[in-house]
Amino acid sequence: MGLLESLQTVQFLVDAAGNERAVVLDYPLWEQLLTLLEDLEDAGEIRRLRETGEEAVPWEEAKLELRSK
Repeated sequence: MGLLESLQTVQFLVDAAGNERAVVLDYPLWEQLLTLLEDLEDAGEIRRLRETGEEAVPWEEAKLELRSK
């Protein structure tokens, strides 16, 4: 089942007036959404770096640098 199909399984909590107040997701769906949002954020940062001409460091190199501090 894909992400969009999985979204059909969400449940909404409503108050006494019928107003939607919260959403209940299965945990695996929550993890998929989090990964998607993180990927989108990363893509935006990469795009920003390219547009500004800033140097991007490969992730493996950055990890090594962070671990050495």
